[in-house]
Amino acid sequence: MQKKVWAMKVLHVNMSMNTRTGGGTVERILQLHKALLAMGAESHILTINSLGSNHANLPANEVTTLPCLNERWLIPYPKIAIVRSLIEWADVIHLSNHWTLINTVVYLLARKLEKPYFVCPAGALTIYGRSKILKRAYQYLVGKRLIKNAAAAIAISPDEIEQFSALGVSKGKIIHIPNGVNEEDFAHPDVKGFREVLGLVDLPYILFLGRLNAIKGPDLLLKAFIALSDAIPHVLVFVGPDGGMLEELEVLADDNGLKERVFFAGFAGGDLKAGAYSGADVLVVPSRHEAMSIVALEAAISGVPVLMTDQCGFQELVHAGAALEVSATEEGVIDGLRNMLVAQCQLEIMGQKGKKFAQERFTWEIAAEKYLSIFTKVRGS
Repeated sequence: MQKKVWAMKVLHVNMSMNTRTGGGTVERILQLHKALLAMGAESHILTINSLGSNHANLPANEVTTLPCLNERWLIPYPKIAIVRSLIEWADVIHLSNHWTLINTVVYLLARKLEKPYFVCPAGALTIYGRSKILKRAYQYLVGKRLIKNAAAAIAISPDEIEQFSALGVSKGKIIHIPNGVNEEDFAHPDVKGFREVLGLVDLPYILFLGRLNAIKGPDLLLKAFIALSDAIPHVLVFVGPDGGMLEELEVLADDNGLKERVFFAGFAGGDLKAGAYSGADVLVVPSRHEAMSIVALEAAISGVPVLMTDQCGFQELVHAGAALEVSATEEGVIDGLRNMLVAQCQLEIMGQKGKKFAQERFTWEIAAEKYLSIFTKVRGS
């Protein structure tokens, strides 16, 4: 059966396309971009040229970058003529994240040029963590209007539907399009290479994958691991860039005599990242707040069981029998690890269920087709 070819020009906007430090929105935009191109649509990304950015290693003709005036706040030099030309080129605009000045620039120009735009905060709507005063000011000055004036609001989890509603978005404009996963990215896991890099040999390990900052909860996991360290043979492996907590975590592990059992791998990509998943006994997502955890989905497609908090926005994985959900507390993570690793629940079966579930329901092709359907509907109106 011949695939449908979509005639659509899509401009994605995200403050970063750095796969090392940009987090889940970078992965989401990157995979959507690739899926849209594969389906015959035209897709282009507008981002900020921040320090060390690799722009997801995409060809230069697929990405436009604005100079960065301030690395701390990712303030772009607007280059209005360039931004305007991209908006005029596009049929629709897809704004990712929320607390970003690049989105504000594009929003204002899109309104002036009467070009439809879509918002996908991907978990960023909640005012959480640092800079709360600035975020409240942003929300008052432009954020609420940016959300309410969008042609549609894309929620990646059921929780975001309620968040949009609280900001005054009508139910008819809220579309639920969850994250996807590209199975091919995890088809050749280099488990041996990943173990050799860290010197793990054949030690069983618990995996955390994400930025080391408070919202991701690595401290909750480390404290839970410390509490259970005498009861399990595992080591704990943190994979991901430092978000301000690395030194604190290293000191905590050292103070509790576990320096030799806690590993900090930094960034891992490609087959090494796939190997990190495939070699783990369990992936833990101890987030204090999240929309829909991409790493949980990546673990699922890798056949790895997941322990996650009830703040991860991915209850479907729990209902599929592929994950265990606990409270976002030290005690909750302790109970979860005890149930999964000490009580010896059926980890292999959980992993098999997760892989099947991800393959059937969460591909980026499915997500991209949903996007193109709503884009076409709005453009036609």
